[in-house]
Amino acid sequence: MGWALVAKAEPHHRGSWVKRFDPRFWTVDFARPMMASAVTMAPDALRVDAVFYNRHDLAGLIWEAEDRWDHPLLAYETRRDFRNMQLSFRWRSGGVKPLDALHGPTLTIEGRDAAGNPRAWYVRLWNYAAGSGEDAVVTLDFDALDGGFALPGEADPVWAGDVDRMFISLVPPAYDGSAGVLAVPVEGWAEMSGIACSGSGSVLAIGDAVLPETALGMTNGYDDCYHLTPARVVRQIVQLGYRGDVVHYVGMSHYMRLEPLGGGHYVSLTGGTLASPCAAWHAALAAACRDAGLGIIWSLSYEVFDAYCWNDWKQRDASGAPALTGWEPPSTLLSPANAAAMGYLQLVARAFVGLARDAGLAVKFQVGEPWWWTNAGGQLCAYDAATSAALGAASVAIPDVRGPQDGAVCAMLDALGALLATSTAALVAAARDEAGAAWAVGTGSHLLVFLPTALDPDAPELRRANVPLGWATPAFDVLQLEDYDWVTAGRGAETAGARTAMTVRLGYPVAGQHYFAGFVLNAADRAQWAPIADAADAARRAGVARAFVWALPQVARDGFVSFDGEDEVQAFDPVDFPLAIGREAVAATEFSTQIISSPAGHEQRASEWAEARMRYDAGPGVRSEADVRTLADFFRARRGAARAFRFRDPFDQSSAADGGLPGPGDQWLGDGDGVRRGFSLVKRYGDGAAVQERRIALPVAGSVRVSVAGIETAAFVVTEAGEVLLDAPPPTGAAVRAGFRFDVPVRFAEDRLEVSRATFLAGELASVPLVEVRAPW
Repeated sequence: MGWALVAKAEPHHRGSWVKRFDPRFWTVDFARPMMASAVTMAPDALRVDAVFYNRHDLAGLIWEAEDRWDHPLLAYETRRDFRNMQLSFRWRSGGVKPLDALHGPTLTIEGRDAAGNPRAWYVRLWNYAAGSGEDAVVTLDFDALDGGFALPGEADPVWAGDVDRMFISLVPPAYDGSAGVLAVPVEGWAEMSGIACSGSGSVLAIGDAVLPETALGMTNGYDDCYHLTPARVVRQIVQLGYRGDVVHYVGMSHYMRLEPLGGGHYVSLTGGTLASPCAAWHAALAAACRDAGLGIIWSLSYEVFDAYCWNDWKQRDASGAPALTGWEPPSTLLSPANAAAMGYLQLVARAFVGLARDAGLAVKFQVGEPWWWTNAGGQLCAYDAATSAALGAASVAIPDVRGPQDGAVCAMLDALGALLATSTAALVAAARDEAGAAWAVGTGSHLLVFLPTALDPDAPELRRANVPLGWATPAFDVLQLEDYDWVTAGRGAETAGARTAMTVRLGYPVAGQHYFAGFVLNAADRAQWAPIADAADAARRAGVARAFVWALPQVARDGFVSFDGEDEVQAFDPVDFPLAIGREAVAATEFSTQIISSPAGHEQRASEWAEARMRYDAGPGVRSEADVRTLADFFRARRGAARAFRFRDPFDQSSAADGGLPGPGDQWLGDGDGVRRGFSLVKRYGDGAAVQERRIALPVAGSVRVSVAGIETAAFVVTEAGEVLLDAPPPTGAAVRAGFRFDVPVRFAEDRLEVSRATFLAGELASVPLVEVRAPW
């Protein structure tokens, strides 16, 4: 799999045009606890649904001059000049302040005035409407637009030449600017139809790249894209080349209905299960995926926004502290033993599954990362009232779940695992029952396990609770594994062993597993896409049914693209070039440097390659008819230049400085941090600021020697990717060094091999050019 990060679209990527104010590209946002969503109804229409819980709740329907949400290859151009155009639409609404009321829908325009000073203008839409407060045609001429409530007396002329964004505000009927909780939640809506934009500024260039289909799957999460229209989300997935099933996490903070209590708001079933904006959004998502030929794996976790969760539903440690994640603000984990919490979760599953069924999709459902949480200090969160009651005498004190545990603790952990397995089985059963005939038989149920927690090496007995044997095949159709903490921390080599451990424990063959690679939480960490892509490739080589990348918002933010076909270009056979022939090879080291000379003779030089590329000519080693036959046979098996292979460089094949026997201290691989176990093999050339580091992908089997803090150790393995994986993480600051022999991945430089008997009998050297390829993993 090839991949790249696209920082910005080039002019040729903008192959299409879009009318400004296209319904697909509006967003909606708001402050908790209210909820709102925007969906497209037609090519010229969109609808906003909202539910208000406080008198002062406000939702904004937003158009931004800069496209901050689409992938760079798909974004519309930034144009802040809104002059020389007119916008008109029909406005219909209900359950919100009408156009003609005080605090009615207002268009806020944020930008700068003609002098460059930051400004905001507040345009009362009623001043430009014809009709009633809940059904009117609004016409806005950006060259003749005034802010202010009463015109012309309070007119505040808008200068629309430098606009950052504009938004239409929606508030509940009781809104008067004061705080206070509404006695009952208020559901409202607004529609803009017949949206038309005219004038010289009405058309924007937009990225219209359509990437080839990739085998990599896409994931998404509602908490990360609730503000976008489903049409915009699906457009990105399809045009970036992702097909098949999309894993969609329904989130933990935006899908629920709420009810007020004691100054807070808590999950509720009053009026239904899902908040109406969430239901409308997901119904539109299901329809858009169906129309695009995509499937959806609906993902529901045991995680709920802590501020919304009933206190008796939460997992708690022995001190009574709730399970709280590291997000800010935090989420909490539902107790698998609490009947009310599990009953609620089953109703949520039914609601989402019902939307998929009604859209005509084959229903696939994932239980996402179900586990017993551990608070700081190894405090297991398994002491909430419901869990203690369910375990009875089996509930014992566990001061710290890390390290070895006695028989009573292991028995408790086994009992917790049984509770967890029972709860997940009931959740899947509810989803399957709701789906009915739409259930995808054989591929309907999925279990997602987060390996760094489930197989925490510091808490080896915890897998009794968090990887219960009740999950063993055929409890689920597909086992899905993710390990992004390991991958982004440089510990991706631990995945293979963890996958094997999960296969042994639960019985799902690798071909019945999915793998989730990623994600990059912060834009500043874009470099993490490299190990993420490598991890996805490694999983595919291991034979998983499908690898997914997490997740669409980060893919779009960082410009990540993936494409298949490079595997065929980099096809590699793990076989050696005939060593005897290769010993006589001529070697050449090359770089690629762009040099621009000025008329005065000064130069500008740009090095295009981070590492050198080797070229060889193995012809001098062909000295007999036997050599010719050996070489021809090897050439045919590689299909000429089609497939790469291992080649032993006669001049540079050892980590030792003198090219001699490798020693355990030859090359520094890195320093321990008490956690990391995997270290890539490297060889360094030069010193100081000019040092060049060469990644070694093909160590010679049996040649690798390793030392930790100066002491040689045999407690390691060498992975397929040429990485040393130590049995235990080195202590912080301990230098990890290694010595080794190594081969170079090369291919024949040409698809033609010409060697004649007369050539070598006459003493003439044949030419057998070889060229290094970048390691295909």
